[in-house]
Amino acid sequence: MLRTERAADELRTVDIARGFTEMTPGSVLISMGKTRVLCTVSLSGKVPPWMRDSPEGWVTAEYSMLPGSGTTRVNRKSISGGRTKEIQRLIGRSLRAGVDLSKMTGITAAVDCDVLQADGGTRTASITGAWIALADAFDVWVAEGKLKESPISDHIAAISVGLHEGEALLDLEYIEDVAVDVDCNVVMTGSGKLVEVQGTAEGDPFSRVELDAMLDVAEAGIKDLVAAQAAARDT
Repeated sequence: MLRTERAADELRTVDIARGFTEMTPGSVLISMGKTRVLCTVSLSGKVPPWMRDSPEGWVTAEYSMLPGSGTTRVNRKSISGGRTKEIQRLIGRSLRAGVDLSKMTGITAAVDCDVLQADGGTRTASITGAWIALADAFDVWVAEGKLKESPISDHIAAISVGLHEGEALLDLEYIEDVAVDVDCNVVMTGSGKLVEVQGTAEGDPFSRVELDAMLDVAEAGIKDLVAAQAAARDT
């Protein structure tokens, strides 16, 4: 059996520390097991040139694994590589699905996700933590009179799920991530709608039934993450 320390459908221990830094209106340190990501949000009263005449604002994201985040040092020169850009786009797309951009006209929210320690699920932890930091940042600007109301329209959370010998495993650690037959990342709204599904067979193709099983497990895990987001925001 690949997993012995927790149930197949059990999340790792989730810890959320809001206001982790003081220089941005939104900051969160999210820990999922041994994976730790610092998510910060900066707001500015301008938009990219291509949105100059748009009635909407914008949410963009950057992602980086710090050099000492893994057992092998990450070269700073490789931080801006193809994998990083793909993850950045995923984070940005995901967060925009939970924001009414028409309520932030002329405003850009820049989200930064820096992986302090990586043990699997860094992109999904980034999305889950960044949503809290984004919501906090908007609340600060509302309190300061820079926004009439928060543009947040729904929770956004994400989780990894894999298939190993026919069993769906939730929230993969690194040793599980490299061993599963299918690796999948799922992003959903708090209302239960799918934002993105990224699934790849590492060997033999997988069936629709197996995909549905992974989505069911992922959905249950994301419901727990949304509850954790809400609880953290209530403190």
